[in-house]
Amino acid sequence: MSDDTEKTKKPSRQQVYTLVIEVGRNPGDGLPAKATGAALMVYASGVDEAEAVRETVAILKQADMAPLDVSGYGTLEERLEAGDDIAEDERELMDRALSENSVIVAQMTPFFD
Repeated sequence: MSDDTEKTKKPSRQQVYTLVIEVGRNPGDGLPAKATGAALMVYASGVDEAEAVRETVAILKQADMAPLDVSGYGTLEERLEAGDDIAEDERELMDRALSENSVIVAQMTPFFD
C-alpha cells in the first residue's frame, strides 16, 4: 500500500545574491558615533535579485538603519563567471543564507567625514 500523503519536496528556487547597501544615519542604528553612514556587504536569499533587495531593505529598516542605495553583484555563479575570486568563508556565508533563507551581513564599513 502506497502512502499518498507523502509530499515530494520541490527544489528550492531560492538563490543567494551579493548586495552592497549604503546606509545613512538613523537614531539607534548601531553605527559608530562619529560615522556618517556605512556600506554593508550582504548575502541575501530570494527567488530573484529584486526579492532579495526588498527583503534586505525591509530587514535593515526594522533594525533602525536607513538604506540609501543598493548595488547588486549577482549570484555565486554570476560572480564566478565575471571572474570574481570568492573565498571559502564567503561561500560558507552564502550557503548559510540559502539554507536559512536569510540575510547575512558579511561586512560593515563605516564612513567618516
